[in-house]
Amino acid sequence: MTKKELPKHVYRKKGGKVYFQRRGFKTVRFVSEPGTPEFAAEYALILRGRAPVPEGRTLKALAISYQFSDRFTTLAPRTRQDYLRVLDYVKEKLGHLPANRMQRKDVIRAQQTNKEAVRFANYIVQVLRVMFEHAIDQGWRDDNPAKGVRLLKSSKPPRLPWPAEKIAAFREAAPMGTRARLIFELLLGTGQRIGDVLKMRWNDLEGGGVHVQQGKTGAVLWIPLTSGLREALGATPKAGLTICAQPNGRPTSYDGAHAMIMAVRKAIGAEEFDIHALRHTAAHELAAAKCSDEVIQAITGHSSVAMVRHYTGSSRQKARAKEAQSRREQNRCET
Repeated sequence: MTKKELPKHVYRKKGGKVYFQRRGFKTVRFVSEPGTPEFAAEYALILRGRAPVPEGRTLKALAISYQFSDRFTTLAPRTRQDYLRVLDYVKEKLGHLPANRMQRKDVIRAQQTNKEAVRFANYIVQVLRVMFEHAIDQGWRDDNPAKGVRLLKSSKPPRLPWPAEKIAAFREAAPMGTRARLIFELLLGTGQRIGDVLKMRWNDLEGGGVHVQQGKTGAVLWIPLTSGLREALGATPKAGLTICAQPNGRPTSYDGAHAMIMAVRKAIGAEEFDIHALRHTAAHELAAAKCSDEVIQAITGHSSVAMVRHYTGSSRQKARAKEAQSRREQNRCET
C-alpha cells in the first residue's frame, strides 16, 4: 500500500513497520498488515482508545498485550526501540507457545538459542521477565519463569577508553570546523550516547552548558561545556535546528556519524576504540580527576552508581595502584 492508500494517521516507517500517529493519541505500532480485515478491526479499536489482543494465551498474545500496556508505552523511546526487537522475535519464533505453561527451562532455551549474540540473548530474558510480570497482572499466571535466570557473560574484551595519544591524533586528523570533530568533542565533552548527541539542538545551549534528556533513561541533565567543546561549537555554522546538522540543514543520522568517525579512526589506527568508548573516556577522565561516583553520575546520567563504577573501575584501579607503589617506595626509604 502506498502512503495515499493508507488510512488517516497511519504511516509506514523505515523497516516496513506501520504506525498510528495522531495528536492526543498514543503512538501505536500495528500488528496486522494494511488492507486486511484484521488491520481494519485493529484501526477501529485504536481510534476508540483501545488496542486489540489476539484470542488465546499464547506468547504472541502476551507480547501484544504487553506492547499496548503502560509498562511498555511509558518506557523511554530508546528502550521501547530495543524492546521491540525482542518482541518481534518472541512473536515470530516463540509466539505459538502457551504463555501460561512456559517454564524456566523454556526461557533458558530461548536465551541459549541466541547465545552467539550475547547482548540480544540477555535482552530476551530481560524482556520476557517484564512480559511475565504483565501476565501476572492480567491473571494469566501466578509466577514469573524468567525471574532469576542468569544472564550470559560476554567473551569479548571489555570496552577500553580512548588513550590520550589517540584523542590527540583524532583532533589532528579532524580539524575544527569539520562535523567529525564536532561530534567527537560533543561525545567526549558531554559523556552522552551518540543518539542523544545527534538530537542536541542549538536552543539546548544555555548558560555555558547544554540541556539533555536522555533517550534511554529519560534522565534530564544540564552539562557544562568543556573548553574543547566550546571551541568546536564556535567553529560550527548553524545549518539547521540540530547542532550536528548536515550542510542542507537535515539532522545527521547515526550511520552518517558512525561513517565519519570510523574514517578518522581508521586513518589514525584507532579501530578498537569506538564511539561508545568516548562515553567511557569521559567517565574515566572524571574519575582520574578524583570526582565521586555521584559527581560523575551528574555528567554521564548513568542510572545507578554501580554502573558508574563499572565504567570507571580500571581508571580508579590505576590511580590506587600508583598510590600503593608510591607509599611502598616511601616506606622503603624510611626504613
